[in-house]
Amino acid sequence: MAKIIDGKKISAAVRDGVKAEVAKLKEQGIHTCLAVIIVGDDPASKIYVANKEKACEYTGIESRKYALPAETKMEELLALIDKLNNDKTVNGILCQLPLPKGLDEKRVIEAISPQKDVDAFCHENVGKIMTGEFDFLPCTPAGIMEMLEYEGIDPAGKNCVVIGRSNIVGKPMGMLLLHKNGTVTICHSRTRDLPEVTRRADILVSAVGKANFVTADMVGDGAVVIDVGMNRDENGKLCGDVLFSEVEKKASAITPVPGGVGPMTIAVLMKNTLTAARRQNNL
Repeated sequence: MAKIIDGKKISAAVRDGVKAEVAKLKEQGIHTCLAVIIVGDDPASKIYVANKEKACEYTGIESRKYALPAETKMEELLALIDKLNNDKTVNGILCQLPLPKGLDEKRVIEAISPQKDVDAFCHENVGKIMTGEFDFLPCTPAGIMEMLEYEGIDPAGKNCVVIGRSNIVGKPMGMLLLHKNGTVTICHSRTRDLPEVTRRADILVSAVGKANFVTADMVGDGAVVIDVGMNRDENGKLCGDVLFSEVEKKASAITPVPGGVGPMTIAVLMKNTLTAARRQNNL
């Protein structure tokens, strides 16, 4: 039976570390602040933003929420981002995705100052991930790397397979594993004989967004399985990409859904905001 990698426990340790560092900055008269923009009334986005606010409250980071109506014009949104870019009391900025139709997500991402882009989505920060000389890392891939380190799982020399090639998770995940000397394969919808590829993985990361997509026949004995998916099954129950009940029996370690990767994403966002505050104060 696989060891359950407890994202709640590991994320709590990360948040506690951030909380201690934020308190030290306050003693030096340095305030840490995250600005969150949410446009429209998407229920999932509201939950995500509320969870980020709770994490800010716990760590001592000021959270400023800018809730805009769905009919907000592009010029209005860009004007707000420009204002926040120039506000020295704001260290980090994120705009909750997805945006309502008619708003250009790429333009919004690129409008955020790279020094305040705590999601690490803009071209400049993504490019730095390639070289390994980054300021911030995308929160979900970085959270996964924190989990592996916490559990003493070293990617060096291992076959690491990532299912999914999104700019937010799949691509940066592959690069971070490569930086840790893993031998990386990124799979996608055009990959031939996907199960044959995934069965060779020592570390398997699934980020496809399809409920119970990864079944036991796709996993090799003793693999470490990281489930990034956040889906609903046919009964409306929250589940991941991985068919947990089957795969748990073959894996050596596995993340649950919920309680696995999800909490790590927000913990790393707090860590990135702290990093932004330190850099902006030349610390």
